[in-house]
Amino acid sequence: MPSSKRPRPWAAIAARVRRAAHLLGFSLALAWTPASAAVPMQGFELKTVYPHDNQAYTEGLFYLHGFLYESTGIEGRSTIRKVRLADGAVLQSRSIAPNLFGEGIVNWGGEIVSLTWRNGVGFRWDQKTFAPKSTFHYPGEGWALTQNGKNLIMSDGTPTLRVLDPVTLREVRRIKVTAEGQPVFNLNELEWVKGEILANIWQTNQIARIDPETGAVKAWIDLSSLPEAQRPAGQDAVLNGIAYDREHDRLFVTGKNWPHLYEIRLTPLKGAAR
Repeated sequence: MPSSKRPRPWAAIAARVRRAAHLLGFSLALAWTPASAAVPMQGFELKTVYPHDNQAYTEGLFYLHGFLYESTGIEGRSTIRKVRLADGAVLQSRSIAPNLFGEGIVNWGGEIVSLTWRNGVGFRWDQKTFAPKSTFHYPGEGWALTQNGKNLIMSDGTPTLRVLDPVTLREVRRIKVTAEGQPVFNLNELEWVKGEILANIWQTNQIARIDPETGAVKAWIDLSSLPEAQRPAGQDAVLNGIAYDREHDRLFVTGKNWPHLYEIRLTPLKGAAR
């Protein structure tokens, strides 16, 4: 997989074990994946389907003032872009250096903050012009960003989310994400929605609803019925991308190289508030 994130060794082993179990006619739940019956699985209603650039290797996504802002990955193809929701048209785009693999983005104070995968460098861009303003550095990998109005929240592929000061970008605390006490790996694209963190779990069709105070997964949102999830165009065409329109209470999801972006509404959990 030279053009994408490489699975951790345990992920490859897990995949082989599941394939073997499937051939034997039974399913297998492993602790580090969203497979625990004690954490409820949540469904959704499909509201609207929008076009999406199927050449966009989606790494980051957010909605602001009527437009989608998206970051795409892969060295030599990484961009940040402003996208019109109705038809998926790219209205504005800026490429990053061809040796860098673009990752998550988030808005903050008239700027867009973006990450790179293994390069340890991030950028601040002017939100209106996409002009570069400054760079910053961080240890480890960069996967995704969101914000809660006070801090930025960053994923790096591990079960730990980093909470960052939005001005200095220094780490102020960490959130260890668990399901029934077991760490949840491959936390990818993030979105802050109604006081919770929603996180794509890379290489799955599920999104985790995370309590930001405890790190506990409250529910798994199952998107396996979406067309691209059922019939992926390739091994890299995985679910990734969550955006929320707070003004109109609209939730959008898409994936890497998916030809569609979906507006969905979560169905209520039985015996619990949504």
